[in-house]
Amino acid sequence: MTANALPAGYVRVTAGRCAVVVLEALADDARALLEEGSLYEAAARDLGAHPMQGRGVVYSIALPQSGRRAVVRRNRHGGLFAALTRDLFLPPTRAPYELAMSLRLRAAHVRTPAVLMYGIERVHGVLRHADVVIARVSDGRDLATYMQHGEDATRRADAWRATVVLVQALAAAGARHHDLNVKNILLAPAVQGLEAWVLDVDRVAFDHADPRAVHRANVARLLRSARKWRDERGAELDERVFVPLALASGD
Repeated sequence: MTANALPAGYVRVTAGRCAVVVLEALADDARALLEEGSLYEAAARDLGAHPMQGRGVVYSIALPQSGRRAVVRRNRHGGLFAALTRDLFLPPTRAPYELAMSLRLRAAHVRTPAVLMYGIERVHGVLRHADVVIARVSDGRDLATYMQHGEDATRRADAWRATVVLVQALAAAGARHHDLNVKNILLAPAVQGLEAWVLDVDRVAFDHADPRAVHRANVARLLRSARKWRDERGAELDERVFVPLALASGD
């Protein structure tokens, strides 16, 4: 695939300083959003949008033409220099990689929301803003909320069981998530109990050489996050939930 090639089923829509890669069936939604500026600006101006706090505000909206529920976020840097670099990226940004990882994970039967579209906006010469629109998972709550005091113990146990299944699926796919944490694992109701979905997949890399090493790295990263929430926020954590994951790694 060449650098300008698009995944099957996606098309490019442009307007002004913005270029959007979008599922062909949602191209009219992209065009309507771009009438308001960037994808993120359109979501922020939507009177029906539901704002949610993440690394910056993200918006849950109904797409303007299809009505499909979606979550719109602007990519932002984390880490030591986040206050300096903020939401500015050099091209091509992380958005094309996130789409590629989402498609690859879904093909490997790892639950992650579909990337419906992403938009790149030219700002400040060579710098770019990147907005990503993903399918909304109905009634989803992140794993951190299930660790809060007062959460029903049975529901918390269901959340951890679903998380174990997700982490094992990541290992089976050879997918290492370099920022696997209790905020980017989303739990949603299923026919039986809960299902876990992984978010922020632009932090995923594939390595089929040593699936056990991939698994151990994912487990260690998630355990570190869970312990941090316990130690800094008083969340409830019974580390015995990690025993099935340790067994699966061969340790």
